[in-house]
Amino acid sequence: AGMHMPIDSFFISLAEEMKDRAIGIILSGTASDGALGTRRIKAEGGITFAQDMESARYSGMPASAVATGAVDFVMKPDKIVNELMRISKHPYVAKRPPAQESSREMAVDGSPAERIFALLRESTDVDFSQYKFATIRRRILRRMALHKIEKVPQYVRYLKERPGERLALFDDLLIDVTSFFRDPELFEVLKNKVYPQIMEKRTGSEPIRIWVPGCSTGEEVYSIAISLLEAIGKAAAVTPIQIFGTDLNQRSIEQCRAGYYPETIAGEVSAERLRRFFVKANGGYQIGKHIREMCVFSRQNLSKDPPFSRLDLLSCRNVLIYMKPTLQRKVLPIFHYSLKPNGFLVLGTSETVGEFTDLFAPVDHRHKIYTRKTTILRPVLDFGTIPGDTGALNAGPAGIEASSPPSVERLQREADALVATQYAPPGVLVNENLEILQFRGDTGPYLAPSPGTASLKLFRLLKEGLGPEVRVAIQKARKHLAPTRKEQVTLDTGGRKIKINLEVLPFRTGGSAEPYFLVLFENPVERRILKEKAPGIPARDGAGREKGPKAKETYVRQLEQDLQSTVEYTQAVIEEHEATNEELRSANEEIQSANEELQSTNEELETAKEELQSANEELTTVNEELANRNEELAQINNDLVNLLENVNVPVVMVGHDLRIRRFTVHAETMLKLIPGDVGRPIGDIRLNVDVPDLEAKLLDVMHSLQTVDIEVVGKDKRWYTLRMRPYKTIDHKIEGAVITLLDIEAVKRAQARVEEHTRVLRAVIDMAREPMIVLRDDLTVELANHAFYEEFGVDPDGAEGARVHEVDGHFTSAEWMDRLHDALRTGETLDFSPYEYTTRDGVRKKGRLNALQIEGSPRGLILIAIRVGPDALPPGGGS
Repeated sequence: AGMHMPIDSFFISLAEEMKDRAIGIILSGTASDGALGTRRIKAEGGITFAQDMESARYSGMPASAVATGAVDFVMKPDKIVNELMRISKHPYVAKRPPAQESSREMAVDGSPAERIFALLRESTDVDFSQYKFATIRRRILRRMALHKIEKVPQYVRYLKERPGERLALFDDLLIDVTSFFRDPELFEVLKNKVYPQIMEKRTGSEPIRIWVPGCSTGEEVYSIAISLLEAIGKAAAVTPIQIFGTDLNQRSIEQCRAGYYPETIAGEVSAERLRRFFVKANGGYQIGKHIREMCVFSRQNLSKDPPFSRLDLLSCRNVLIYMKPTLQRKVLPIFHYSLKPNGFLVLGTSETVGEFTDLFAPVDHRHKIYTRKTTILRPVLDFGTIPGDTGALNAGPAGIEASSPPSVERLQREADALVATQYAPPGVLVNENLEILQFRGDTGPYLAPSPGTASLKLFRLLKEGLGPEVRVAIQKARKHLAPTRKEQVTLDTGGRKIKINLEVLPFRTGGSAEPYFLVLFENPVERRILKEKAPGIPARDGAGREKGPKAKETYVRQLEQDLQSTVEYTQAVIEEHEATNEELRSANEEIQSANEELQSTNEELETAKEELQSANEELTTVNEELANRNEELAQINNDLVNLLENVNVPVVMVGHDLRIRRFTVHAETMLKLIPGDVGRPIGDIRLNVDVPDLEAKLLDVMHSLQTVDIEVVGKDKRWYTLRMRPYKTIDHKIEGAVITLLDIEAVKRAQARVEEHTRVLRAVIDMAREPMIVLRDDLTVELANHAFYEEFGVDPDGAEGARVHEVDGHFTSAEWMDRLHDALRTGETLDFSPYEYTTRDGVRKKGRLNALQIEGSPRGLILIAIRVGPDALPPGGGS
């Protein structure tokens, strides 16, 4: 974009090379270079500084770095030096313990690290014990270095005493590296390969739904939105799009919703995209409103909170790499559940689907793009606690509520326990609907798939001859909830018939009302072969039959058993048939009753349909009104934005909680505000003018509803008028205050000149030996000299501002007042007019009077001078 950002480039390189040993310092400078690099250093576990705004000659660079939230210390340069010297001696930077020693100190089981996880769970409801410990350990040591703590147990005590530090550690643990269009090749693959398939499979008015878990500050979400709009082109106008971004950090979510980013993103986003999808605002860029409206952000714990569903695309890059395998095995089935059939999953370059190749098929190996597979058995989803989580202690047996269905793993354990108590022949585990949940051992001689649609139904897989016997055994086991065994069941094994034994073991688990059945197959011939190897076992012929006179008896007994089995099977079928008939009769009666209810319901629905049609018409009308209102609001908002950007007066709006809502561009420059100050209490910000008790004055303005003006001096030594007035809504509610700053330096200088001229005029008049007085056009006294007060015995305290004929003394006379009025009316000048007066001593004197009206005076000032006549000269001569 033509922008040179050397500090960002250097800091990013430093972070990649030195990792958590990097230290970045931002000093005075213009623009916002260094902000992205500061974030990268802190993301790698480094330490960051910024010069404070008061000592910085140019506050642009340090202010932009502070606005990212990635600065650890804000202080003067000399204090930065002292802090660097202290940090250099800390083990985190200087003499680090070997990896094994550090791991032993924070070994998870029963250690300080486990107590740290417990404190974080208490404050944030997030369990970090299932995240990879190497990254967490570096972040904990970094916080210890910031607070001058060298031992982990000391830091644990520090966390217990200061809940605020827990939140600070929580923020550190969630820092991630993100940027716009990270890995540009991936976005080209999405545009050319993934988005077209999504559009092709979309039906009707179905929206495109995308989810970005772990979205950090939102760059990934907005990058996907922009690339999607570019890919679908004109179809974007008629295609509803919903993009969800979630993260654990609430502060990051708020930044996502605002959509403000520093101007340094021009190095990541092309000029064409900046022009089309961004708006220049507050010294940076804001995502366009049409993009923000299609993106929804919320706080979510990926391992506990319910996920989104029916998604076309799920992008989770560089999140799984921080999780332990246990947590990954829990999250990936959730992703499978969230996606539509053939939906797409995008992972980071260092991530894979691991053992879940049965859930996801690769689409692009290089860029880690997968598509969702359709599976016969739905993966087990667990939105509760993870193994090892202490929260499982409160969730009932094994962390699962009694009313929830048990997992396949638990059913397997129950089945293993049953078999281990008796024997371990091959078999299958089935549910109430006789669907196979698990195959146990070599079941090939007893089960075989049938032609047609693939199925796991037990009776579609049983070989010929086993169906009736298994059905009878399962029915008995279900009826009596007791193990059922059938021996000498004939099985055809491809032209050769053998005898096997069946056993059905019913059981329930986890308090579930649904029974499960373990069906076991036992081949007596195989067991007999094993026994014949032991001494004392009678010899048998190759067919497994005993030699001797008892062969006929054995054959008869076998026929009797077959007959008994046939009778039992027939009886079971009859009982099942009778039960089915009874159920059908009951169902028929219920259907007839339900038919009557449906007819009544149908009439009610007809009535409701008419009401809905009427309501629909009303909603259509309301919708049109809302659309018109939205257009008006958009126009008003555009007018307001343009007004605030073009007005030359600094204006700051604060809410009732004294947090900054909005400010103009001139307020940003004159008061040293930055976009990141929006939402902060105004009392926490050092403005460019010093206003004592500003918060108290604002609260008083909101309560008194009075406008208050205060003259203040800025740090540039200029005079300003700080005006505070209440912020009123349209319905006259007070929702805050509006602060304006008016430059009155020119007025103050003019006022000083006027005061100086007034002082000079007074001095000149006072130096005159002749009595002199200045009157306004309404004949009130403006000022007089000492000679006048002495000559006529006038009190100076009561003279100025009073009308001339009301002044005590002997100055005025009816004749002279008439002449003065005539002169004012005609514009005549009274030069050396004869004048008689009486002094305060009662002496009658004569003199001459001059009266001159001062031209250009806004108050029509008149200067009157009295010259004493020759017959009334003072002793010693003079004039």
